[in-house]
Amino acid sequence: MTDHILTERAGETGAINLIRFNRPEKKNAITRAMYSAMAKALIEGERDESVRVHVMLGTPGVFTSGNDMQDFMAVAMGGSGGTEVFDFLGCLASTEKPIVSGVDGLAMGIGTTIHMHCDMTFATPDSRFHTPFTDLALVPEAGSSLLAPTAMGHQKAFALLAAGIPFSGEDAERAGLIYKTVSAAELEPAVFAAAEHLAAKPPKALAISRRLVKQDSAPVIARMREEAELFSNQLKSAEALAAFQAFMARKK
Repeated sequence: MTDHILTERAGETGAINLIRFNRPEKKNAITRAMYSAMAKALIEGERDESVRVHVMLGTPGVFTSGNDMQDFMAVAMGGSGGTEVFDFLGCLASTEKPIVSGVDGLAMGIGTTIHMHCDMTFATPDSRFHTPFTDLALVPEAGSSLLAPTAMGHQKAFALLAAGIPFSGEDAERAGLIYKTVSAAELEPAVFAAAEHLAAKPPKALAISRRLVKQDSAPVIARMREEAELFSNQLKSAEALAAFQAFMARKK
């Protein structure tokens, strides 16, 4: 388990499975080991009968800047991508227990699309939800091409996923991407209060209710597979390599 992902049983009764990004020096960029750690944490939380709800958080000022660009570069230059990302996404899409998340600041790429699988997301007004897939010659992932239009309608989803236009926390709330905006000081208390509220519900009734109101996971996972194949093809393309090289040059 990487120390870039912190996990603990939180809350008054330990019913909250807390998963927190902890790589602030790299803006919580997600490595393959971090994806594996998050998948493991979700699986263990689903199996643990004392856990009633999952919570996902970042660090002050950044949820995550998305996939570690070094991993993208490695694949673009002929390396193996592994299955860690898809394994995590499969776990995320198939959880039976609710997921509450909190965002302060940057939420790039999968840092945005994760919340399409969450049941209640809180964010600060200055948060920045940004999916620059096409800027990197890539395509939407995590089932977002199916989930976003359902939640937000075509035009908002297109603006976010294809045009790559950033959404503030307030934009995201208006679009239906997240539940509520709160101040930075209120963010984690609001997230934990929501999680405790859910944890106090009769678990079977809550699970059934969630299943009724949430999109069935089978078509979502099928769309994930389709996206993953297209994403992989683009990741190995000449235009993606050029986009990554330009991005890395700008960082230097």
